[in-house]
Amino acid sequence: MKLSPQSQNRIEEAIKTALAHYPAGNDLQQVITDIHLQPRLEAEESELVIMDDDDHVLAQTSVDEWTENRDDETCEDIESTLRNVLKRMKEKGMLDNTSLMKPYSFTLIDDHKETVAELLLVDDDTLLLNDGELLKGLDKELDAFLKELLEK
Repeated sequence: MKLSPQSQNRIEEAIKTALAHYPAGNDLQQVITDIHLQPRLEAEESELVIMDDDDHVLAQTSVDEWTENRDDETCEDIESTLRNVLKRMKEKGMLDNTSLMKPYSFTLIDDHKETVAELLLVDDDTLLLNDGELLKGLDKELDAFLKELLEK
């Protein structure tokens, strides 16, 4: 599912609105939090809700395409779309001027506020996209290491 430019712009504006709660300024007033993005698909009108660590709603916007397409691939498409919007915003420098203490991350959460995916980790001069390739095979390596340790 491809989002229209209008929907992508609404998502970007919602993220900007959420970040406006943390304006850049005095380094002594840095805030420690992550930004959580929660798609709500079960309502008549699907929306994206953006919250902080304390579940305070920072912004929300409707996304028409999510209402029209509610299938199994929707969640994967939503994750990919949000990751792309955030990457574009980071490349434009839109995520740099906040009082959020780095590193902070943008996470995709479900209805139970459980993390589904880490969409973007913002660090000083580093951009890490968590697309699964970075940690691919880590479980097997850790299991093999633990097995070897226990056998000695």
